[in-house]
Amino acid sequence: MQWSQIKFHPERALSYLGSPSVLRLPDGALLASHDYFGLAGCPKNHEGEESLTSIYRSDDDGASWANITHIMNCYWSSLFLHRGAVFILGTSQQYGSIVIRRSDDGGFTWSHPKDEASGWLFRGGVYRDPPNYHCAPVPVVAHEGRIYKAFEDCDPPGWGNFQACVISAPVDADLLDAANWTMSNKLPFDQAWIPATWDVERADPAGWREGNVVVAPDGALWNILTFEGGAVLDEKVPRLRILDAGKTLSFDPATGYIDFPGAKAKFVIRRDPVSGKYLSLVNHLADKDILSRLAGDLASQRYRARHPMRQRNVMSLTASDDLWNWRIVKTLMRDDTGLGREDSIALTGFQYVDWQFDGADLIYVVRTAYRGARNFHDSNQIVFRRLRNFRDYL
Repeated sequence: MQWSQIKFHPERALSYLGSPSVLRLPDGALLASHDYFGLAGCPKNHEGEESLTSIYRSDDDGASWANITHIMNCYWSSLFLHRGAVFILGTSQQYGSIVIRRSDDGGFTWSHPKDEASGWLFRGGVYRDPPNYHCAPVPVVAHEGRIYKAFEDCDPPGWGNFQACVISAPVDADLLDAANWTMSNKLPFDQAWIPATWDVERADPAGWREGNVVVAPDGALWNILTFEGGAVLDEKVPRLRILDAGKTLSFDPATGYIDFPGAKAKFVIRRDPVSGKYLSLVNHLADKDILSRLAGDLASQRYRARHPMRQRNVMSLTASDDLWNWRIVKTLMRDDTGLGREDSIALTGFQYVDWQFDGADLIYVVRTAYRGARNFHDSNQIVFRRLRNFRDYL
């Protein structure tokens, strides 16, 4: 498998690399983006919020990368192509407004969202006043004449308080004009929706985030979200139905959960245009025996209280024929540092992957905590990788 390093940040910088996205451009070049996080060393804007994104371009098929620009007030954002132009869609900052930018020169320069006619789509509140919009580099999906992307509103501020929503616009509209965009209802997670069989006795509530808009085989539109249901080993995700051309989100707790390896960390779902199968690159719980022991180990309580039942030191390709039944088909990244299993879970992460189909191959960018990172979460590298002839594994 081909790989290259897009960006490295030393631990002493106290700033970490997040939210990678990748795109193949019409001229054959590759474009990648990522942002920065970390309370102590991360660049911040006038409200003291994390808000900086860097853009990279490769003209040698990913072998090397050049940092071509930075974008202020651009965060958690997805790169996508639409009608010959490149767009980047996300938030203005951590828990900010929803903003979009356009590039007509392959990512070197970008439009600036100064008002509702130029890319400022849905305004967030000042600092942490609601709305507090949140998202991740997840797909922008075209379906029946509209394009869609999932967001959340974190209201009130606090982990687990993510209200799912979807925004959409006509495919032939000016995407920089807020008047062309519609937002669905905002759907908070109700703790009463947790199945009685789940053990969720911990301080943080269960909740969903980082949704993927996906078209099912029957043409129905769904929002499938990352989900942490407390200190449990079950890996399940909620599926929210998108109705009324993106105006309505609904959830049925009786039928709304599906088994999904990698449920607890951000994932991207795309449908292979050749085989028709759905694919995702995920962090599944590969060492459940270790996680079960850590959950009850008093010496590990501080670590587990912040990161319950999380494991990101293994990253795998998964596939589904029908969107609802998933299987692991190939391990793509695994810690090879020689750390013990417990230390590896604590210190190594191959996570928040964004990826694209690239002919017979998959290309993907990975937020990586590896060889010098202070823990699995605080990533010190963004790497690019390629899986050749991926359909051989399906």
